[in-house]
Amino acid sequence: MSQIAQIENRWQLSGDIVVDNAKAILTASLGFTITNSTKVDFADSADIDTTALSLILEWKRRAQTENKTLSFINLPANLSSLAALYGVEDMIN
Repeated sequence: MSQIAQIENRWQLSGDIVVDNAKAILTASLGFTITNSTKVDFADSADIDTTALSLILEWKRRAQTENKTLSFINLPANLSSLAALYGVEDMIN
């Protein structure tokens, strides 16, 4: 089971982040507040696929629209590898 929760200025992801649950994760995050110190934490994430990159890009677009900055922490190695493969590593670092 995957989840996302807002704990103060941190969005905590847990479980798998794959195509089957990306929409639910995105929908849950729509009610979250973005501040300039908001961090999206992948520490408790399990299985990750390219869907996680799509979520990151969507959250970055939202932050930009709101004139805020998001940062991403505790990225799994496979997510960093996928970002490098698709040439978007600068967007998540």
